[in-house]
Amino acid sequence: MLYLKKSTLPNAGLGLFTDEPFKKGDTIIEYLGEIITWAEALKRDDKGQGGYVFYVTSKHCIDAYPQADSLGKYANDARGFSKIEGLKNNAEYETRKKKAYIVATKNIEPGEEIFVWYGSDYWKNLKRPEEFKKKKK
Repeated sequence: MLYLKKSTLPNAGLGLFTDEPFKKGDTIIEYLGEIITWAEALKRDDKGQGGYVFYVTSKHCIDAYPQADSLGKYANDARGFSKIEGLKNNAEYETRKKKAYIVATKNIEPGEEIFVWYGSDYWKNLKRPEEFKKKKK
């Protein structure tokens, strides 16, 4: 079972944790949210309602922002701004038929936090949002 608690990463807020083991290759959770276009995602981001969009195509993005019960959005990226030496991502996103999943890239033990690489586009967007928005249009 997955659950939320304070992340082990500084200033990261809540994190996604497991109380059951996962083996490398196991699907941990589907990333759930409202299906929107990239244009709509940009509009929501401009209103301060962004940060939880998984881009599949320009016409199919998964927005977990408005869904409180979407646990997948709480998986943090250990390679992000708040790093702890030696802490590494243990999962990755995988797209299957326009759905997104978090999949274990190594064995994960009960009590561990789920960390997933957000991708370079995510971090570029935070650093240079105007360039990113032009690129994805």
